[in-house]
Amino acid sequence: MDTESAARPDGTRSWIVAVVGAVAMVFTFGTPMSYGIFRDPFSDAFGASPISLSVAFAIMLFAFYIGSGLVGVFGVRAPARALLFVCTLALACLAPSLYLVDSVVALTVVFVVLGLALGTGFVVIASVVPRWFEVRRGTATGLIFAGNGFGLFVVPPTWQYALAEFGVRRGFLVVTTVTAFTFLLATAVCERPAWVERSSASAEELLEWLGRLAGTRTFRLLFVGMALSFAWYQLLAAFAVDLFAYRGLTQTGASVAFGLIGGVSIVSRISGGYLGDLVGTRSAFLASLVCVNFGVVLLFFPGVPTMLVAVFLLGLGLGGSATLYIPLVMNIYASEMDTAIVGVFTGSGGIAALAMPPLGTASVAYTDGFTVAIGLTLATIACGTWAVTAGTSGT
Repeated sequence: MDTESAARPDGTRSWIVAVVGAVAMVFTFGTPMSYGIFRDPFSDAFGASPISLSVAFAIMLFAFYIGSGLVGVFGVRAPARALLFVCTLALACLAPSLYLVDSVVALTVVFVVLGLALGTGFVVIASVVPRWFEVRRGTATGLIFAGNGFGLFVVPPTWQYALAEFGVRRGFLVVTTVTAFTFLLATAVCERPAWVERSSASAEELLEWLGRLAGTRTFRLLFVGMALSFAWYQLLAAFAVDLFAYRGLTQTGASVAFGLIGGVSIVSRISGGYLGDLVGTRSAFLASLVCVNFGVVLLFFPGVPTMLVAVFLLGLGLGGSATLYIPLVMNIYASEMDTAIVGVFTGSGGIAALAMPPLGTASVAYTDGFTVAIGLTLATIACGTWAVTAGTSGT
């Protein structure tokens, strides 16, 4: 292999980094978004109420988004492989931790560390891989997010099987160990390419940079818009399995139906990146959000066929928006702040994520139905669509 041609933008080495990054991405979102499946087994194992567990899951999502976002911002000067190695060690230590846990408080600590490790891995991989590409950046980003979407498809049923077959503690050990191994693979290859400009900003300079960003209308709209553009899925995850079961599916079938949203998004993540290269990331991103809006509206209507159409549209929109938001924001802001940019907008989701699981659980528990929960989900994505449209109108 010609080393010089391999280590260049869009070269062989670039695609190796993208493929390995896609493998590691499988568990980044797949595990945090499986909290609807965790609820009953963990409630039985630890004697905790569903509401108290939903608070623990909300804190996990907060750590996933806000904690990893802060790591991304202030770790922009750190080597990417070093950050990934720390995440790998954290996951390896967490794998047997439930054998030592006997309270909801301790369990919450486990979930916080889990969310922080997975979120940091996501931020690092998502910000490093696009920098290996120039011509095929959207397609490569689509590839790593296809791994992310595959995780949303297979990881929730995997967790359900592992918890049912092995029990909570052993099942957690098995799945978390596999996750740590995928992160170890990413540690081996996912570094910033030698030809890119790297940030040398100090912590004080980063704070000044954040202050300047916060003072602009574009940033404020995008910060809110990006948070709401993904908060709908966090809200839906709290009640989707129960909704699908209520509409006539078995518990296993309901889990599979929820996983299908991620499954459909696998295709739209790759095609969305390719479409973004052709027509522009803004147009493709907004089209994805429109699909989500229509998909949520269909959830108001009973019937399995309508539900399947809704699942298709939700998956189509989720995949496209998940792939395109990073190229969108990196086209607006300086690329040498790669990890910091991704960290900031990943962190934006943490504010909404803190409220979504309890809000979704409570809206079903206290209204004895799903109409309010679906309405909240629709309002979330509609507001997010407006904010992103307004925030990118001049780009």
